Amino acid sequence: QVQLVESGGGLVQAGGSLRLSCAASGSIFSINAMGWYRQAPGKQREFVAVVTSGGSTNYADSVKGRFTISRDNAKNTVYLQMNSLKPEDTAVYYCYANINYWGKGTLVTVSS
Repeated sequence: QVQLVESGGGLVQAGGSLRLSCAASGSIFSINAMGWYRQAPGKQREFVAVVTSGGSTNYADSVKGRFTISRDNAKNTVYLQMNSLKPEDTAVYYCYANINYWGKGTLVTVSS
């Protein structure tokens, strides 16, 4: 089992920045990919970004050039640096590991 705990969400004005963190514990040796999804009010959950244990990354088109995902394997933590935030980035952001372990989410609200 893997436990994931997100932090770093909050309220920010459009154009601002936030950094989300996701700390993993438990059977961390089994983790390959870690990443983020998000779910806006009334919408389906959507992919945001992923990073593998080898450092390969992938991003949704909507966040490319604005968000950066990184991983500290020594701390078993993945980060999502979000810059140039837009109101449409408002959502609950969920951390995941190997696509079958999920955190409880952290709310990001971007005001216009």
